[in-house]
This record gives sequence, structure tokens and C-alpha cells, in this order.
Amino acid sequence: MIPSILFQIIFIPAFIALFIFLLRYQVGKQAGLVAVIGLAYTTGLLLVLLSSIYQGDPIKIDYPLLINPDIRLTFLVDGLSVAVALICNILCLALCVYSIKYVDHRVEVIYEGVSPRMETSYYVCFFYLFLFFPVGFAGVSFAADLIVLYFFLEILTIILYFLLAYYGYYERVKVATMCLLWGMFSAVLVLAGILIIYSQIGTFQIDEIHRMAGNPMAFWAIAIILLGLFAKIAIIPFHVWMPWVHSNTPTSIAALLAVYANIAAYVIVRILVLPLWDDFMWFGPPIMVLALITMIYGSLLTLAQTDIKRIPACSTISQCAYSMLGIGAMTAASIEGGLFFFLSHIMAKTVFFSTAGIVVYVTHIRDINHLKGLANKMPITAMLFICGGLMLAGMPPFSSFPAEVILFYGIFERADTFSITIGIIGLLAILLTVGYSFYFTMKIFFGTMPDALAKKDYIKDPPLSMTLPLIFIVVLSAFLGLYPAFILDLFEPVISAAVANM
Repeated sequence: MIPSILFQIIFIPAFIALFIFLLRYQVGKQAGLVAVIGLAYTTGLLLVLLSSIYQGDPIKIDYPLLINPDIRLTFLVDGLSVAVALICNILCLALCVYSIKYVDHRVEVIYEGVSPRMETSYYVCFFYLFLFFPVGFAGVSFAADLIVLYFFLEILTIILYFLLAYYGYYERVKVATMCLLWGMFSAVLVLAGILIIYSQIGTFQIDEIHRMAGNPMAFWAIAIILLGLFAKIAIIPFHVWMPWVHSNTPTSIAALLAVYANIAAYVIVRILVLPLWDDFMWFGPPIMVLALITMIYGSLLTLAQTDIKRIPACSTISQCAYSMLGIGAMTAASIEGGLFFFLSHIMAKTVFFSTAGIVVYVTHIRDINHLKGLANKMPITAMLFICGGLMLAGMPPFSSFPAEVILFYGIFERADTFSITIGIIGLLAILLTVGYSFYFTMKIFFGTMPDALAKKDYIKDPPLSMTLPLIFIVVLSAFLGLYPAFILDLFEPVISAAVANM
């Protein structure tokens, strides 16, 4: 039963995408609804898997693909993988609902004047491309073979290129190409590290990587893979692509770009930290320093923005680094906190970025100097923007609050001067997030609305199909903030067991 459920979770979105593509003119404007139904179904299946993991042991599914080299279609369902896959799938579902109205508007703006048949084609194209995001995220979450993991990571890179090129903002093809080139740079390094591991242990199975512990080549494999994944997660100095790409991404997938970047933290823990704990320890302090610099730089860069879409784009640089700070501290608590913060951040970014996109969708203005007092006409949007800022800043009752508490507890648990110093500066850096969240909320939504905006009757909250999914994510984050054990009870057996074996 479990293998059937798992394969449905991973591959049903791809089959639905194929169905929408083949019947695109018959499906027409119902493509979004078809995609939503499919993602609702896979979310239900993930809840079934979640229940199975709570009640039993991890489950591994293994099917041979090639004999030489030994590549196997191997998936692992444990507390860590199912939690990451579930939250990612829920975000895909919420943003798919959000996209139904948004993409209709985006196609009208970009492809104005095309025939109704071509307009339908562009609308449908978005959804059959979009559905490969849940395929990629589920594949990365459950993959237990390095080549399979690499395959699903690259699905995400390729799909991003097409969605950026077809539906992005300024210079969308140029920005899409920039994203693709950075993705290829990352991919080459990750693949090189994977091949080093294979050369030493003769298998791509992730649960066999521990056999490389203590091997001198482990240092180089870790270093090369880290460099590749740092490019995805936008750690300084590999951050330069993020503001350009993220701010010009279609709003309805911008939050998924944050997932695409931040899921690298999960990959680092899964294939490097847990199997090669002692070898990875050497990298801990440099990672903490780079993460801290990135946190501060990203926040200061965010404060300097006047383009409403570049605000959450630049904040992603800062927020992704929190997870890496926890990973670098190399304690069970800091890693659990770092991964919990990853899930909290992608929920927060879904709300924050999507709400910023609503402002552009409604007002057609990106420069915040021309916006003020929008809360009078857009109260639901203002509430969501405030919640998104509070979620980013780690304020209760949202899940980022217990995530930060656990993360910094793990850092201070090390009790050495270096860790305590980094921890204190990191805590102070949170004030920058609080600062920019408060500043931009006041700048955009409060004060006296300019007369030019006040006279425009079309400035109002968007359709409920765009706000209700975000309200659901806010409620989910609040639930996990008030009941963090729901996630931590899944993480703890996996991470603590690996640490205990070191």
C-alpha cells in the first residue's frame, strides 16, 4: 500500500500535467481547477503517509534501474522526508489556487492582442509546467539515491526557466537564462561531489554514504557539494542572482523559488551532515560565519529597496541563511531548529511575497514611494502583509518563533566563545528583520493615501481565491507555532538517531 501511495504522490502531478497538455484546448480555463484537484489528492495521500510514520518505522522502497553503475529508484519515507514533502505540497496547492486568477491577469498583460486560442494555450501552459514543482519537491524529499535526488533537483531548475521566460516581469528571458546558468553551475558542482562519493563507496545509495566517514576524499566531496548548494541557497558570495531572479519571477511561483533555494538546507542535512557528521564538523564554523554575514547583508539590502517585489526577494537571502546557521552549529537541536525554520520561512515567504504580488496585481505599481494608505481600501491584503512580516521576524504565535528558539538554543548549547558570540550577533540580526517588516508595512499600508490612488475604484482586495489560500498558510503557521511538537516529533528520531551513532 505504501509504495503505491508514494508513487502516486510523486508522479500523479506529472500525469495530470500530461493530461492538461494533451487536452489543453478542451480543458481551457479549467486547467487551474484540474491542477488544484490533483494537488488536493496528493496532499491527502501525504497525510496518510504522515499517519503511518507516526505509528510505525521508516519505510524504504527500492527498485533497480541500472546495474553498472548501480542506480536505483530508491525512496525513503521517514519523519524528516514526510514533513518536508507535506509542507511543500501544501504550499504548491495554496499557490495553485492563487494562480487561477493571477495567471489569467498575467497572460492578458504579457500577451495582449493574441488570439483567444493562443491566450488559452498560454494560460494552460502555466499549469502543466507548475505541476512539476510538486513532482520535484516530493522527489527531492523522498529520494534515497544520489542520482535520483540530482534528477529531481534539476527538474526544478528546468521548470523554473520556462516559467520565468514565459510569465516573468522585466527582461524575463534574460532573467530566466541567468537563473538557468546559476542552476547549471550548482548542478555541475553537486554532480562532481556525488561522483566523488561513488568513486569511494561504489554506490549512490544515501544510506551507504556513512561508509566514507574518515576517508580523506570526504572533505572534498563535502566542500564541492556545499559550494554547489550554496549557489542555490544564495549564501554570500553566491547570492547575486537571487534579487534579480526572485523579483522578476511570476508572483504565483515566487514563493516556490524560495522553496527551491531553501530545500538545499534539507539536502545538506540528508546527504552530508547525518552520514558524515565528524567530517562535516570542520565546515561548521565557516558556515556559521558565512551564514551570519548573509543574514545581516540580506536584511540591510532589503531595507534599501523601493521595489515592492525586490523586498521579499532580498529578504530571502537573509532568511535562508538562518537554516545554514543552525546546520553550521552542528548540534541536534540547532539542526532541528534550522530545518524547522526552513519550513517556517517558506510558509512566511509564501504569504509575504504573494501579498506583495497582490499589491502589484491591484495597483499596477511596484515603487513603494508611490504607495501609501492601502489598508483603507485593501484591509485583508494589509492583514496578510503584516502576518507575513511577523512570520519572517519570528514573532509568536507563528512557527518561526519556536524554530528560532530551538535553533539558537542549539547554538548556545555548544557553550564555547565562538558559538556564543555568533549566537548573540545572530539574535541581534533578527531586529533587522523586525525593522524592515515594520517599516515596509507602515510605508505601504498606512498613512494618507495619495489622491491619485484614492480616486481609483479598482483598488480593493483581490478575489477570495487569491487571499483564502494565504489565510490558510497563516493559520497553519500559527498552529505549528502553538504546537511545534507536530513537526519536531517527526524530526527528532531521525536527527537524534544519526547523532547518537556518531
